[in-house]
Amino acid sequence: MTYPSRGSAPGPGPGATEHLVLPGVLTAEQAARTVAGILAVQRPDGAIPWFRGHHLDPWDHTEAAMALDAAGEHEAAARAYDWLARHQNEDGSWYAAYTDTDTDTDTDGGTGTGGGGDRDGGVSRPADLGRETNFCAYPAVGIWHHYLATGDDAFLDRMWPVVHAAVEFVLELQRPGGQIGWRREADGTPLDDALLTGSSSVHQALRCALAIADEREEPQPDWELAAGALAHAIREHPERFLDKSRYSMDWYYPVLGGAVTGAAATARIEAGWERFVVPGLGVRCVLPNPWVTGGESCELALALWVMGESDRALEVLQSIQHLRAEGGMYWTGYVFEGDERGMWPEELTSWTAGSLVLAVAALGGDEATTAVFGGERLPHGLEPDCCR
Repeated sequence: MTYPSRGSAPGPGPGATEHLVLPGVLTAEQAARTVAGILAVQRPDGAIPWFRGHHLDPWDHTEAAMALDAAGEHEAAARAYDWLARHQNEDGSWYAAYTDTDTDTDTDGGTGTGGGGDRDGGVSRPADLGRETNFCAYPAVGIWHHYLATGDDAFLDRMWPVVHAAVEFVLELQRPGGQIGWRREADGTPLDDALLTGSSSVHQALRCALAIADEREEPQPDWELAAGALAHAIREHPERFLDKSRYSMDWYYPVLGGAVTGAAATARIEAGWERFVVPGLGVRCVLPNPWVTGGESCELALALWVMGESDRALEVLQSIQHLRAEGGMYWTGYVFEGDERGMWPEELTSWTAGSLVLAVAALGGDEATTAVFGGERLPHGLEPDCCR
């Protein structure tokens, strides 16, 4: 796979990425190549697809934008958030997927309607008209991260209506038990079944949205109640979520999303360690498949860092260096047994590289990254009356 040249914007040099050096994971030069690879995937209009010619989804687009901010590429990250603002639907949502089309022709009649073209290159047509709650919530994490990285008050003012509308859309699908229904179909039908991973990600996003509201001195008591009820459901009521326990994300995401902490977090991670971690190779995506993936491995490393286990987080990140490609990007995953042994799928995704950069930034003490994942300075929400 090749990536298009960015011409006059080749990406950061090694000196600009010295803060992303991590022994056995990244040198400054390697970090610069990885960041340049993400920049090469980004379109002139700000969109960051999985890879050029593939689709974009709002969650992975935001993850890659956060990696750019962690690397100091603030202008490129701001363009990614402006893309989200232009493509937000009137109900506050984004579609689950958009095409990546290289064209300067705007055939969809403008922007800001969830599928219009962009005058500065590229057309983002919806590829999946469903709207997923964790996809729609996650931009709040990235927007708060960008503000912490830049201190740009004008950016936060511009993005506040975006965050507010997105959170309101998400909370329309919150169930009485606190869990979040995972999707609204193209025809508007809500799917009330809740996913533990998605709801855990929404929990982190609600806390970041509350931090934005606090910064703007615009209290959102309904959001506080929603965040508290969601955290309680994640911690105490696994029966309220679909059983996806075969997936490693359901194992570590309650910790990564900040709902499960302390001794409970440690017990949860220890209980699943031997099931999901393949020593020297990374983290399985789903049992019993002999397939480790870069994204899940980096997210587990982040969860371990959140728990204060930086040494074990470093070991996980070091274990996936076999996924690093010559150009600095990372293969999505590796099948380690059977006739299909090898890299699979054969794709180098912006979000895999992004998750690696964010994990390295957290271990390195990057202030904005540690704030959004560590959570010490994020509002917690209000516990339901029954649980106080």
